[in-house]
Amino acid sequence: MDIVFGAKTDVGLKREHNEDSLCADPHLGLFVVCDGMGGRNAGEIASGLAVEIIQKHMTDAHKADALPLIGAVNAKLSPQTNRLASAVHLANQVVNGASQSKPGQSGMGTTVVCALLNGPMLSVAHAGDSRMYLVRGGNIHALTADHSLVAEQVRHGILTEEQAEKSVQKNIVTRALGVEDTLQVDLDEIELAKGDAILLCSDGLTKGVTPAEILKVLSEAKEPQTACDRLIKMANAAGGEDNTTVIVIMVKKVGIGVWQQLMKHVTS
Repeated sequence: MDIVFGAKTDVGLKREHNEDSLCADPHLGLFVVCDGMGGRNAGEIASGLAVEIIQKHMTDAHKADALPLIGAVNAKLSPQTNRLASAVHLANQVVNGASQSKPGQSGMGTTVVCALLNGPMLSVAHAGDSRMYLVRGGNIHALTADHSLVAEQVRHGILTEEQAEKSVQKNIVTRALGVEDTLQVDLDEIELAKGDAILLCSDGLTKGVTPAEILKVLSEAKEPQTACDRLIKMANAAGGEDNTTVIVIMVKKVGIGVWQQLMKHVTS
């Protein structure tokens, strides 16, 4: 697998501190964006802790293939996708436990969107309103669906897209890591191709930058870090009301992945 990537997080123009966290680990093929929520600095703690636990679990699993899985196994999905889900479930347990142990962190939580690249396969794990997009063949495709109140109202025909954008409830998420004892994680996997571009982002980007504008940036940028820098500038130019985090991954060549190598070793 031959990829290049860029990553950037920015506090924006209106917030005092950044509650977003990210992980970009090409050795594991792991990329994560979390957008924290909670009083005081609890959101920052939740997102940072979630990223730390997810990355550690995936690292530990790469070192010890027999590491137990956390949560139910989906037999229809690959071992790599189930392992990614396990990491998110463990992070949910840890963040939820931390929120209950300290009064100042009570109720804290975080969105999460994860990509695990393994040869031609992209595994997706998601909860909340941070997003993942795939750019392929001049088109942009959403790989996640927001877990938010207005998004659900749009899906049920209660609101139009235009009404949702103007709703005072548009920041209310219906699913987040760490808020409950258990977490329903949306999982998916798709086959990648040479020339694909993948974007992970917090809602600080999508509040002010449209998918069409994102497509234009990712189609024109020759380097992923250039695309990240430009997207952050566009989010701030649109008002910069929230923290913004972006990761851009460009697929140069599809080959055997680190997790395929691990599984080949395990089964041989």
